[in-house]
Amino acid sequence: MALGFIGIILLGAVLLTLPVSSRNGDFTSFQDALFTATSATCVTGLVVHDTATYWSNFGHLVILLLIQIGGLGFMTMASLASFLLRRTITLRERMVMGAGLNMTENAGIVRLTRRVLLGTLAFEGAGAVVLALRFIPLVGPARGVKMGVFHAVSAFCNAGFDLMGEPGRLYPSVTAYVSDPIVSLTLMVLVVVGGLGFFVWSDVWDKRNFKRLHLHTKLVLVTTGILLLAGFGLTLLFEWGNPSTLGQLNTGGKLLAAGFQSVTLRTAGFNTIDQAALTGPSQALGCFLMLIGGSPGSTAGGVKTVTAAILLLSTLSALRGRTTVFAFGRAIAPRSVMNAVTMLIVGFMLSLTGACAISFLEAAPFHQCLFEAVSAFATVGLSMGLTPALGTVSHFILIALMYLGRVGVLTLGVAVLMRRREPPKMHYPEGFVMVG
Repeated sequence: MALGFIGIILLGAVLLTLPVSSRNGDFTSFQDALFTATSATCVTGLVVHDTATYWSNFGHLVILLLIQIGGLGFMTMASLASFLLRRTITLRERMVMGAGLNMTENAGIVRLTRRVLLGTLAFEGAGAVVLALRFIPLVGPARGVKMGVFHAVSAFCNAGFDLMGEPGRLYPSVTAYVSDPIVSLTLMVLVVVGGLGFFVWSDVWDKRNFKRLHLHTKLVLVTTGILLLAGFGLTLLFEWGNPSTLGQLNTGGKLLAAGFQSVTLRTAGFNTIDQAALTGPSQALGCFLMLIGGSPGSTAGGVKTVTAAILLLSTLSALRGRTTVFAFGRAIAPRSVMNAVTMLIVGFMLSLTGACAISFLEAAPFHQCLFEAVSAFATVGLSMGLTPALGTVSHFILIALMYLGRVGVLTLGVAVLMRRREPPKMHYPEGFVMVG
C-alpha cells in the first residue's frame, strides 16, 4: 500500500510538470509538482502555488483525481472497476482493501467497500449541487459547477484545496465566505462526515441505535462531538475580541466562523479566518486539535480521535487506581492502549523534529514552523503563510511529513494490529520502576 501511494504521487507529479498543467503553458519544476502531488494524494492542502491561478483546467483535474484517490485509498478506487465489471474479488484483494480501510477483519469488506463508494458519491454529489447553486450566480454556470464539484470532493476528502484565488489575491481559501452559511455549513458537514470513518457510517446505518453500536463507533462519535464543541468554545473565547479574526464580525458571523475553525482543524484545511492572525492560545489549540485529527479508517489524518479517547480513559483509570481501561461497559485491550501511546509518540516526535529542522534551516519563528509541521503530518493543510516561502530542503521535509502522516503511521497501525501474534517463547519476571 505504501508503495502504491508513492507510485500515484510520482505519476501525479509527472503530469503536473507538463506545460498543459500550468495556466501559462510552461513546465513546472519537479520539486513543486512533487510537493503538490504529495499534498493532494495525502489529502493535505499545503501548496507552493495558488491552485486557482497557477494550474490549468487539466492541472485542476489531475489534482482532483489525486485527492479522490488519496482520500478513499487507491485499492478502494481500484475495486470500483471490479464492481462495474461484476468481477469476483479475490481473497488477497479483500485483505488489501481491508488494510486500506483500516479494518482488521475481512468479513463483510466487499459490502463495506461498496457502501463507501456509494456513500462517497451521494455525499460529494449532494455537496457539489448545493455549492454549485451558490457559486453559479456569482461566477457563471461553467465555473460555478466546476467550483462546486472541486470543493465538495476536496471537503469530503479533508483535502483543503480550493479554487478561490485571483490575480492579486492569492491563497485566500474560503475567507470571502466567512459569513456565508450555505458555503460554510456545506463544507463543514462534508468535512465531518468524511472524517468520521467508513466503518462508522456502516455501523450507524446498520444499528441506528446508539446502545447497539460497536465500541469503536461510540468512541468516535462521542470524542468527535467533544472536540468539536471544545474547539468551538475555545475559539470564541480566544478570538472574540481579535479584530483580525472574529472581532470584525457580528455575533452570528462569529459563531459561524468559530464553528468552521473548529471543524477545519479536524484536518480539513479550509479557512475562513487568517491563521497567521490567530492569538497565541488559538495557535496552540490549533496544533493540538490538528495533531488529533479525524477518526480511523476515514479521509482525515492525525493520530486519530480513538487514540485521544483511549489515552484520556487510560489517564482517568490510572488516577482512580485501576489497571484496566473501560469504556461504555467494555474493557479496552492493553494492546489498543499500547497502539494509542505509539501513535501519539510517533506523531509528536515527527512533528517536533520537522518543526525544529525547518526553524533551523529557515531561521523562521518556531511557532510558525511547528504549525506548518503539524499541519503537514496531520494532513490538515492549514498554513500561517510560511510554506510557499520555504526553501528546497524544508519543502522536502514537509513532503516527508505529509507522506508519513497519511501512509506511514497508517501502515504502522495496520501492521501492528494485523501482525500474527505468536505465543512468547520466554516469560520474564516483572520488575518495578518508579514513575512520576
